[in-house]
Amino acid sequence: MKKLIVFSLLLALLPFLANSQSMDTPVKAGAKIALVQTEYGQVRGYIHNDIYIYKGIPYAQAERFMPPVKPKSWEGVRSSMTWGPVCPLIDPTTQVNDESEFIFQHDWGYASEDCLRLNIWTQGINDGKKRPVMVWLHGGGYSAGSSQELPSYDGESLAKSGDVVLVSINHRLNVIGFLDLSNFGEKYKASGNAGMLDIVAALEWVKNNIANFGGDPNNVTIFGQSGGGGKVTTLMNAPSAKGLFHKAIVQSGATAGFQEQEITKRVGAAVVAELGLNASQIDSIQRVPYDKLAAASKRALQKVREQLTAEGKMITGFGFGWSPVRDGNFLPYQPSQPEALALSSQVPMMIGATKNEFTPFANMSLRNASLDDVKAFLQKRYGDKTDAFIAAVKKAYPNDTKPEDLASVDDRFRLGTVNQANMKSATNTAPVYMYMFSWQSPVADGAFKAVHCMELPFVFNNIAKCEEMTGGGKKHTH
Repeated sequence: MKKLIVFSLLLALLPFLANSQSMDTPVKAGAKIALVQTEYGQVRGYIHNDIYIYKGIPYAQAERFMPPVKPKSWEGVRSSMTWGPVCPLIDPTTQVNDESEFIFQHDWGYASEDCLRLNIWTQGINDGKKRPVMVWLHGGGYSAGSSQELPSYDGESLAKSGDVVLVSINHRLNVIGFLDLSNFGEKYKASGNAGMLDIVAALEWVKNNIANFGGDPNNVTIFGQSGGGGKVTTLMNAPSAKGLFHKAIVQSGATAGFQEQEITKRVGAAVVAELGLNASQIDSIQRVPYDKLAAASKRALQKVREQLTAEGKMITGFGFGWSPVRDGNFLPYQPSQPEALALSSQVPMMIGATKNEFTPFANMSLRNASLDDVKAFLQKRYGDKTDAFIAAVKKAYPNDTKPEDLASVDDRFRLGTVNQANMKSATNTAPVYMYMFSWQSPVADGAFKAVHCMELPFVFNNIAKCEEMTGGGKKHTH
């Protein structure tokens, strides 16, 4: 009899228990959950730990080598709960270094040239609140990467702790994002900066739609690391992007200059030649399979590089072949020109780098090396200035005790960072802030130090999510 009473009570309580479970579950998804209206139709996301999340929303569309245009509208509700496609890579990953992959934990995604998608994390929707908006531009130079590539890019924690609306995007990269075909007619005049035009289109989408996701279109910060930092600087130099963002953060991605068309047009002609095409056949390049286009672009870049070297012309810049070009239209100036600095003179900027950047990878042979071996290594680089360099490092970092520490201080990114900060601050308009991230990871016996990307788990408040890189735990300071 008692068992029957207990069973009857459980049956009576089932609806309440089910309701309680649905209220407490960290994930809420359904036909009527997280609906937001955009210019092009309704989207449906999901809720995780009280954060509304949307993934893979199309912000534009584009034919190969053409500027982006507005996306097609859709009927009904578009489900937007999983990552959209990423840009194809010229060299897709087929193998990895086990140790470094352990700390980075890449997610390569699935590739399609139809990759103009964005993701959103926000505390509230359709609530009229004007939360600050942060638009993240991923790293990978201008050739690789995506908005999902690293676990640190996940925006949930930052949206929760900072009450910001976080947006991240995918855009065209490498040969389909930056092949300059402007020599082949007016139709292709913007092809050398197509990937950057995508980002401007994304910012325009944000301006027109982010209010429904709880964001303030008049308080937008663009921020990015490595190649993403370079993209931030590029946007600060682009007239068409002016007014679409109001603050800028450049992380380990200072940019000294853009490619000139003397070089990029040469690369474009070489790619066309490698494909066996001539000017009258140029439109067929839009239909060449991507793998064939990628292979031709690699051969073309190698040939142009060899030609320039033979001519005694120095190859400089971020991403020879695949990076923004000063085309006189999208980018009319080099970053150091007064006209360029004036474009973003009212935009506050934060810029910085990590203490070690790529040196943990570049100098792997020096792990646990003797002082004599380290000095011999430095001697090859600094010659008669070696002792002065060592003294400067010891003075700056008195707590570094291993001989290898003397050779692991970044000597590339920091210089460009300081130069870019000084150049902008000299205009005496918007403030410039600098940082250096020097916290040393304990993972792998401390081998990775403050490596390139090490600050990202801290920026996004994803220390636990990235514990392979940070070690996890609560005792981190930086």
